[in-house]
Amino acid sequence: MHIEMLYGTIITMYSQYRKLKIKAVALRRKGRTYGEIRKIVGSPIQKSTLSYWFKNIILSEKSQKKLNQAIDKNIKKAQDKALATNKKKREDYVQTVRDRVVYFPKMLKDKNIAKIALAMLYLGEGSKTRKGSLTLGNSSPMVIRLFLHLLRFCYSIDESKFRCTVQCRADQNIDKLEKFWSSLTKISFSQFYKAQIDPRTIGKPSKNLDYKGVCRIDYFSGDIFMELIQIAEVIFEGL
Repeated sequence: MHIEMLYGTIITMYSQYRKLKIKAVALRRKGRTYGEIRKIVGSPIQKSTLSYWFKNIILSEKSQKKLNQAIDKNIKKAQDKALATNKKKREDYVQTVRDRVVYFPKMLKDKNIAKIALAMLYLGEGSKTRKGSLTLGNSSPMVIRLFLHLLRFCYSIDESKFRCTVQCRADQNIDKLEKFWSSLTKISFSQFYKAQIDPRTIGKPSKNLDYKGVCRIDYFSGDIFMELIQIAEVIFEGL
């Protein structure tokens, strides 16, 4: 009796197996992916089993095209998911770093600390050859704004002593660039020198359409120049 029951169970299992295989093979011939087949038949069939079932199948051109498109779509979906995950991890990491230094701006309300920051910025980005004035050029709006903010905060500034020069590529709109930098720096158009065009860019279209050129700031004060240089030297000597 037990043997008959076991035999009946085996027959039933084999029948189910054959039906599952036939259905899976039929779906594969239609260009379905492994994932789609598992979902349709409602069974988590192992990849090795599916590969064995499908090893001798030759798909029609239409089915192969459909399969390739589905695979490409799945790859793109997986890549997008991975990018989103990595982006979220990056954003979380950046936020933890920002949380560690969030109080720094308050420290710059101390003029002595602000002067150190300004001296370090000028030491790295400013010109040290023209001793009668400060000269700093950069393509980063953040660097230019930080320089001017610290300069205006640390010293009694005569705004008429500012001069501004836009250095740009040949195919850029100079008027738009000057309007952008004038708005950002709060320096009047009347204090802008003639824009300087890089001759190496003539006939070469700009690839980065967000590039605003380089803004060079000149401020005529030998005393401030000397103080910033001496701040940097005194700090270095004190180390």
